[in-house]
Amino acid sequence: MHTRLKTTYAEFPPLFWIIVGTLFIDSIGSTLLFPFFALYITGKFGVGMTEAGVLLGMSSLFGLVGSVIGGALTDKFGRRRLILFGLAFSALSSLLFGLASDVKMLYFLVVFVGLLSRVSAPAHDAMLADILPEAKRQEAFGITRVVFNYAWILGTALGGLIAARSFLALFIADAVLSLTVAVILYRFLPETKSASPMEARQSESFLGTVAGYRIVLRDLAYMGFTFAGMIVLIVYQQQYGALAVYLRDVHNISSKSYGLMLSITGLEVVLFQIWISRIIRKYHPFLMMTLGALFFMAGFTLIGFVRGFEFFLLAVVIATVGEMIFFPTNKALAVNFAPAEMRGRYMAIYDLGWTLPATFGPAAAGLILDRYNPNLLWVLGGILCAVSAVCFYALHLWLGRQRRFIPAPMEQEVSAGA
Repeated sequence: MHTRLKTTYAEFPPLFWIIVGTLFIDSIGSTLLFPFFALYITGKFGVGMTEAGVLLGMSSLFGLVGSVIGGALTDKFGRRRLILFGLAFSALSSLLFGLASDVKMLYFLVVFVGLLSRVSAPAHDAMLADILPEAKRQEAFGITRVVFNYAWILGTALGGLIAARSFLALFIADAVLSLTVAVILYRFLPETKSASPMEARQSESFLGTVAGYRIVLRDLAYMGFTFAGMIVLIVYQQQYGALAVYLRDVHNISSKSYGLMLSITGLEVVLFQIWISRIIRKYHPFLMMTLGALFFMAGFTLIGFVRGFEFFLLAVVIATVGEMIFFPTNKALAVNFAPAEMRGRYMAIYDLGWTLPATFGPAAAGLILDRYNPNLLWVLGGILCAVSAVCFYALHLWLGRQRRFIPAPMEQEVSAGA
């Protein structure tokens, strides 16, 4: 085990591990808050879940706009400044939310914070792509998922203890952690964006950089890839909202049992993600996306047909296998689509694939749970995952022979044969 860890450490540059370490610290801060934010809104301001949902939805919607702006800023001004700005603003916004005294102030904050909180998101992904060769990106994104799940386990446990005493302390803790990460990265993080020959010849205006989104939107293969991923994400995100309500209201399974279920799946990722990432990097990525979507289909469909905690746990464990295959491959593919000088904008569109389902998915799920047979939600989810699997297989047939999408071991064989 120790030898394997040393080998993995040696395979990546030191800057990658600095980023991973700071990601762990910052993720603890975000997971201190995330599970308890709705409780904070409803408890402190006396509003119902509907209004809390509107506030959270507004934050996601304005975050969508912020991500688009951030992608252009990343390509125009580089990664480092955007990341440092994002951390400093995260600290400030945490304090503002913690000190808010009126629900009307929250509406202003979700617009303001939503716009700026996602500005740095494309810069993080673009920086990892800058410092890593194609052959290592899939495994690297798997490592970042393991680190986030470690932070999730620790952050949610600490958050529960702190929230029992003071919600304001949660916001202060998140702010302190964000500023700590900002100081570390300011000291050790270089700019990784290098000028391409095209950029060296001409300096593009910011409006010209924004207009460059037309190139991304005309990349039909990439937009099809983004759409297929978005379909799965609409279903996947129900695991963190609708599933808790469904288990409580339909099957009388407590929130404590639901929390245990999430802890087990988090541990599943921690134990197996790196191992799975090493295996799947040898195979065609679009086929792995297809396989991941099929695991999602099996897991989420099963939820609609079983009873009892053990069988629901089995269903989410199956879906988590899909998660471990799907998400690292998904992000690595998104990076491989992007020309180096447009990585920020491509990753901003990738980020939209997460933001749009988070904005509209919960409302659609709530409509089904409230007005129709609740089991229908999971049957429809399974159908959507099947559609996504077909889309990814079609992309494999269309793009699978292009060099940028051939896994490294196979590419070496092709080169040797030539």
